[in-house]
Amino acid sequence: MSVLMISGTNTEIGKTVTTAAVAAVALAAGRSVAVLKPAQTGVAPGEPGDVAEVARLAGPVTGAELARFPEPLAPATAARRAGMAPVRPKEVAAAAEELAQQHDLVLVEGAGGLLVRLDDEGGTLADAAALLDAPVLVVAQPGLGTLNVTQLTAEALAARGVRCAGVVIGSWPTEPDLAMRCNVAEFPEMAGAPLLGAVPQGASALPPADFRSTAPSWLAPELGGTWNAAEFGARVSAG
Repeated sequence: MSVLMISGTNTEIGKTVTTAAVAAVALAAGRSVAVLKPAQTGVAPGEPGDVAEVARLAGPVTGAELARFPEPLAPATAARRAGMAPVRPKEVAAAAEELAQQHDLVLVEGAGGLLVRLDDEGGTLADAAALLDAPVLVVAQPGLGTLNVTQLTAEALAARGVRCAGVVIGSWPTEPDLAMRCNVAEFPEMAGAPLLGAVPQGASALPPADFRSTAPSWLAPELGGTWNAAEFGARVSAG
């Protein structure tokens, strides 16, 4: 798995922190890691974006952005309003392939959900994944309503012939409610793929050294960690 796409079921659900956790685990295993953000929106020139946040938390990754648009909108809309050229799926695929030639792992972090438009022709992160034949890791929120959008995301991937690598809960609270606890058992069926981790709420506030040392306990062995889905499920179902 030299290229792994990371998408969310929505925005602001822990996608960047999950990307950082995957990167931290890979770096700790001695792998070289590149993080590609095809379109960074809502960040002014010179301000740190998502790639910088991954590097702060995870450590020395190679970071790359293909475009930066000032307004916090979907990439296609932000590019159009800024009078700038959009990023297209073929450009994302080409950049990821180039980085993969020099790194053990390339993480491509999308913007928002899977089908957020990159350009006015309807290109999406899913299209870039199809061009690369790369799996997509889906980051989901834990609470009520998440099963619907998780299944929709998985079905959109399947319709494009793209493999869902699994689901990671992007922000697991210290006191989950009933719906959250019940959802843990449902994620694999809804996604047609395993539950591969749960990143704790507030993980980005940890000192970077603590983030890096703890990250393996949030991710399953498929992502290089030690997290166990069965043990987690039994623990949360017990309340």
